[in-house]
Amino acid sequence: MTVEPENRPVTPEDEPSPQPEKKGSKRKSMIESALLLLGGVLVALLLRLIVLDSFAIPSESMENTLINGDRVFVNKLSGTPDRGDVVVFKGWDGEDTIKRVIAVGGDTVKCCDAQGRITVNGVPLDEKAYLHPDDFPSGEKFEKVVPKGRLWVMGDHRSASADSRTHEEQEGEGTISEKAVIGRAFAIYWPFSRVGLLSTPETFTKLR
Repeated sequence: MTVEPENRPVTPEDEPSPQPEKKGSKRKSMIESALLLLGGVLVALLLRLIVLDSFAIPSESMENTLINGDRVFVNKLSGTPDRGDVVVFKGWDGEDTIKRVIAVGGDTVKCCDAQGRITVNGVPLDEKAYLHPDDFPSGEKFEKVVPKGRLWVMGDHRSASADSRTHEEQEGEGTISEKAVIGRAFAIYWPFSRVGLLSTPETFTKLR
């Protein structure tokens, strides 16, 4: 004869007691969290050293594209600079400097044509998109064949910029070496009110 178990409610005493967490397991979890944090820091440092950098705009020479106090991200793996790029480079005085590439090795850059425009290989540049609205292409006349491996750079606020025109008496006749370029500035990240991307002006596409 089978005896059925007595039907009665389950009481807390019937529940299995929770097992205390092992000290070793907790310590392991803390170590893993610390390793993840350390890994994140190392990745950020590697990105800073190899891929990305930042640069604070120190003057009005790139207005109104970049104004004094802006901070930009710089892509250090952007490759060979091209016409229209905004680049950070080791300047003529050894300081980090930011300017726009107007002409590259092999180009003939000239100021100015009959309409007062800078030309590259005989093609006039329409600089309204980035030139300071109260400024003009250049107050100094020049004509330069840019040596291979070098760049002719100018600020967007021409009358307030010490650039290739100002350093024509130095090595490279005002041009800078491609090797001096740290990277291409591609975005403003500070202040928040000015966050945005830095794109290549359309006028430079006519030169390609």
